[in-house]
Amino acid sequence: MTKTYVLDTNVLIQSPYALLSFEENKVVLPIAVLEELDKLKNEEGERGANARQSIRYLEQLRQTGNLFEGVSLNKGGLLKIEANFVHVDLPFGFISDSNDNRILKVCKGLAEQGECVILVTKDILVRLKSQKIGIIAEDFTTEQSPQLGDQYSGRLDVFTSDKAMSEFKKKGISIDQIYLPATNPSHNEDASFRQKVKPINNQFFIIHSETNAKKTLLGRYNGKLILPLKNLKEEPFGVKPANVGQKFLQEALLLEAETAPLVIVKGPAGTAKTFYSLAVGLDQIFNTDKKHYRRILITRPNVQFDDDIGFLPGTEQEKIAPFLRPIIDNLEILVDRNENERYKNEKELKGKIDELFSRGIIMAEAMNFIRGRSITHTYLIIDEAQNLTPKQVKGIVTRVGKGTKVILLGDPGQIDHPLLDERTNGLSYVSEKMKGSPLCYQITMLTEECERSALALDAATRM
Repeated sequence: MTKTYVLDTNVLIQSPYALLSFEENKVVLPIAVLEELDKLKNEEGERGANARQSIRYLEQLRQTGNLFEGVSLNKGGLLKIEANFVHVDLPFGFISDSNDNRILKVCKGLAEQGECVILVTKDILVRLKSQKIGIIAEDFTTEQSPQLGDQYSGRLDVFTSDKAMSEFKKKGISIDQIYLPATNPSHNEDASFRQKVKPINNQFFIIHSETNAKKTLLGRYNGKLILPLKNLKEEPFGVKPANVGQKFLQEALLLEAETAPLVIVKGPAGTAKTFYSLAVGLDQIFNTDKKHYRRILITRPNVQFDDDIGFLPGTEQEKIAPFLRPIIDNLEILVDRNENERYKNEKELKGKIDELFSRGIIMAEAMNFIRGRSITHTYLIIDEAQNLTPKQVKGIVTRVGKGTKVILLGDPGQIDHPLLDERTNGLSYVSEKMKGSPLCYQITMLTEECERSALALDAATRM
């Protein structure tokens, strides 16, 4: 049975070509959606750009036929603009002239004609209201990642023989030598119950001895074998990895940009994602034997990729300074490692950090200034990347020039963007899309790897 998908404006604002995602079914755009696109088309940033792109695509379709009667889509199905059902009654309390309710009127009117109507909207409240009038409502799922617990973590615990472990440093370990334990612990002695491993390129492994699970080795799959980590003994900028997650993170960050131009780090607050990334960046800048980058460039989506930074007095740096306070907090620890002396002279500490910025060693920019640039020989840190949209993260990664390393940091469980969640945010999206790329290294830090404080770890575990 052919379904009728009614699209809300916010779907097109997130994905201008969403019209092509509904196979052989009918797609309906209420006239209210066109009016909202018209209001958004002159906006700066991503919303305006996507509105204009949607309008241009509708114009291409208009040239193929009458949109109010319906035109065929390239990938199958039919698109129709619906201007009827103005006088459809909604339940008491629904404001009839709001755009959301005008869209709901179209849904109800089509349903009353016998069509199988599904409303597609990013707006949770509109989905709730649709339930009141008996209309099925869904989120736009084409760009969704798996549930948070099922997303790629970049790491895996496996078991192998003691013989394989003894030969690991010389030969590595082949895939047929490792296995996952049986689901039922009582079956572990029977090899027939062992689960085979299907490794992913650049996946990290904690390899346990099958005779003593506490005896472990750390490795990374290179597409053929699991090999030892190259940078296990390094202490970038004087920082020593405190747990397994940080050892994997250090490995990915210290690899040169030609080998590992993209590093994706997910995990809860307090697991040193930003701190360790800055430590490696400073080490790569100041260590003359390893100086691969011209500078460290830092940005956060709190300083909107799609918004102008405004006309308030002050330089760009002064405007974005409040958003960079978490970066400064980490730099305070890194530039003065003596915990007993660090805060005795606040002015001197501030001077050291200011010097990093004044000398251009570290730069901070609003994300809208990254658009359209080709960034070369730069150590680029995108903090709080879970607040990026899929299109924004694509806009960043595709701006990477020669010799640049991009580090995307964030916690998909902590979303501030009103139209994103743990499955639709840009960090989860790029993680799933780049999984298995030989140029991408990923690691998800675990809650128990929180190093901020005993209280932070306890709270992260309990809450």
